[in-house]
Amino acid sequence: MTKFSSAALIAAGLIATGPALAQSEPQGDRVEVNGMEMYYEVSGEGDPMIVLHGAHMNIDTMGEIIPMLAQTHTVYAIEFQGHGRTTDIDRPINYPNLASDVAAFMDAVGIEKADVFGYSMGAAAGLKFAIDYPEKIDQLIAASTSFTYEGMQEEYLAMVPDMGPEMFAFFEEGWAELAPDPEGFDAFIEKMIALEHETFDWTEDVGELEAPVLIIAGDADVVTLEHSVELFNLLGGGVMGDMGVPLPQSRLAIMPATSHTAVISQPDLLYAFIEPFLAGETPAGFFEQ
Repeated sequence: MTKFSSAALIAAGLIATGPALAQSEPQGDRVEVNGMEMYYEVSGEGDPMIVLHGAHMNIDTMGEIIPMLAQTHTVYAIEFQGHGRTTDIDRPINYPNLASDVAAFMDAVGIEKADVFGYSMGAAAGLKFAIDYPEKIDQLIAASTSFTYEGMQEEYLAMVPDMGPEMFAFFEEGWAELAPDPEGFDAFIEKMIALEHETFDWTEDVGELEAPVLIIAGDADVVTLEHSVELFNLLGGGVMGDMGVPLPQSRLAIMPATSHTAVISQPDLLYAFIEPFLAGETPAGFFEQ
């Protein structure tokens, strides 16, 4: 998650989402990516889509959105460094590295270009991937992310300096059940806490993106509403419709009464936003009847 992996924010999300619905026999496999053994699952048929989970999550805790997307796409859901069944390596967990892992994964399994859906940390990794590897991305769905460190709520930023390993202790049992090295939790958490402290500003890069982006955020998310609107404006949004010109390809969707961890627990609403975006469908106004 983009600076969102505190225990207070993540616990509810992992409990609420639970395991994914039964898919059409998703196929799990491992592939070597940048020195790690990355676990991934493939399901569905259609154009390729890469699904990127949030911090401290895995494929299962992404919930029902994966089988929904697999109705119309070949979904490649991956597990990031140190998460789920993917090995950890002697390397920081940061957004440039995560973006590089996505690109290397695509090369390893033979995907030239794909749509990307990311949630929280996965959305930030997806945004960085779109910036660093524009030739590999078709369209990006970024749920609950920021493009600068300062885009988060003040309450969250005030909490970051006090983060310590004890805040994440309740993750250890579930983490160890899947981890290739069940004894590596402390080293993994140190990297995740370091990620929380990393500052970044991708403003200039975002303004140069050509890939269409669907921004999704909760109205009570950790990212401020103002920041989500600013991201939309940088991508060409915020114009008036009904003026005889096509709307921008990028879009903004705000989920009502929705906290950060509640974003991923509403797959029906997410899917209702995602599929029309990917298909390039827009509602017809009065002047287009």
